[in-house]
Amino acid sequence: MSNQDKILGTLYGQAIGDAMGMPSELWPVERIRQTFKQPITTFLDGPQDNIVARYYQAGEYTDDTAQAFAILEALIATDWQPDQQVIADHLLNWADRADAWQRNILGPSSKAALRLIQAKQSPDTVTQQAITNGCGMRIAPIGACYTPNELDQLVAMVAQITRVTHASDVAISGAAMIAGAVTAAMADYAWEDIMQFAMQASAQGKLLGAPTWAADNNARLQLGLRFARQYANDDQRFSTAIYTIIGTGTMASESIPAAVAIAYYAQDVKKCAYLCANLGGDTDTIGAMATAICGAKYGYTSIPPEWPAIIDAHNFEHDIHALAAHIGHFQAATTPSQGDATKS
Repeated sequence: MSNQDKILGTLYGQAIGDAMGMPSELWPVERIRQTFKQPITTFLDGPQDNIVARYYQAGEYTDDTAQAFAILEALIATDWQPDQQVIADHLLNWADRADAWQRNILGPSSKAALRLIQAKQSPDTVTQQAITNGCGMRIAPIGACYTPNELDQLVAMVAQITRVTHASDVAISGAAMIAGAVTAAMADYAWEDIMQFAMQASAQGKLLGAPTWAADNNARLQLGLRFARQYANDDQRFSTAIYTIIGTGTMASESIPAAVAIAYYAQDVKKCAYLCANLGGDTDTIGAMATAICGAKYGYTSIPPEWPAIIDAHNFEHDIHALAAHIGHFQAATTPSQGDATKS
């Protein structure tokens, strides 16, 4: 499998998990079942009574993926030297184009931080206490830029990007967990080793953030992996355990460990997208993160071909193939060798 196939798998995995999880976003699982009658297994319009998803049509991805791609464009504009003001400007430009302020589709931490930046004020009072999952929802493509022997560079890049809106320990830790899982999946690590690398990146990232009282991402992920092993081949019991015990809300320490545990359990792009869309809670964000990891592991060619076509047909703002090519060029310019990897 080519490196470009895995990069495309990451980017389309992010977009697919996001778009499929969009209609059920921020609804409890009972309401999802009452509204859709059957499990979500395809792209659907956002229901008009879902105050977050109502603005989206079937196949459209949400702010999660739009922000992830805006960050990539900011890095490309600065020759991959992360500039927090440039990143903020790209996020603000996206928010204006998407009418994100009026539609209230920005997460609370990102919205507050970007408003302060827009007003030429320091966002530190917000970012250092930000414990929501905006940190992780838009970071998966960064994991595709690095190889496992570049862990220090990966975590440093993640931290610089994340600090624009989220500077807490749990936020940087969570973002590093998602990016680390993608990096190890890109290198075709075995699933157990992907999890270990993700936790190593998470622990390293945690040291770079402002201390908070939030639950530890690695401890939550270890519990989620225990459920994945305990309920192997029992999707309902596994999903229920994630939903009721790990949590699927907008806190980083809920949705990020949940997403990584789901990727580990599903080990397949299609199954991962389905599980996330029907999970309850922050389904689009969990879907974006989890399905990006599976896409990084198994590549673009593992994705049902009609799904990327739907994504491309309904999202005109970003050229995913062009973004993937830029990531490939960055990797080629900065990575002398792939390094050793544990193959599955």
